Amino acid sequence: MTRAFAFRVAIPLAMVAVSVVGAQQKPSGLGFFISSAGSGNGANFGGLDGADKHCQQLAAAVGAGSRTWRAYLSAGGAKPMHAKDRIGAGPWTNAKDVTVATSVADLHSDANKLSKENSLTEKGDVVNGRGDTPNRHDILTGSNLDGTLAGDALTCNNWTSSGEGSAQVGHHDRQGGGQNPNSWNSAHASKGCSQENLRGTGGDGLIYCFAAK
Repeated sequence: MTRAFAFRVAIPLAMVAVSVVGAQQKPSGLGFFISSAGSGNGANFGGLDGADKHCQQLAAAVGAGSRTWRAYLSAGGAKPMHAKDRIGAGPWTNAKDVTVATSVADLHSDANKLSKENSLTEKGDVVNGRGDTPNRHDILTGSNLDGTLAGDALTCNNWTSSGEGSAQVGHHDRQGGGQNPNSWNSAHASKGCSQENLRGTGGDGLIYCFAAK
């Protein structure tokens, strides 16, 4: 007669706790990308809500629509909005599962992993940078180096203008001209807000998108 024996392995509660904490800290899939396309109307996204919607739609197209997406854009007015306050707490990973920043502080420090190779689109594509044709390295932000509003005059009328005005942009490839040529979020101001003017300074009306939740 064959008898079946059941073995039970006792797992210390401390090990279980460590495992759970580790799971909570691990990034959950795609959490950061450069938009593969702009609004098609220069810097006019219909305001911050329109820019957020643009990020949400692009994320949904690659299966990441269950997360809440926010455009890394600052805006002025009676109640200024700072890009750093809109994007959640992190960490954020790109389409290749590389963690580009672990927190808001890390994102705005020299320790972040943002670069031409890591700042990918939602599809996992590298965006043209300086030396490529066409150059698309200017990314709209309206922000200072620390992620705060660069000024009302640098947001293309709070992302509703495709004509007059200007936008503060960053260089996703961390090189080029301007006051801060190596900055990913605050390199210089654009010529204007139209698609033509954005392209004239090395951009294409692209934005950074972050998963806030």
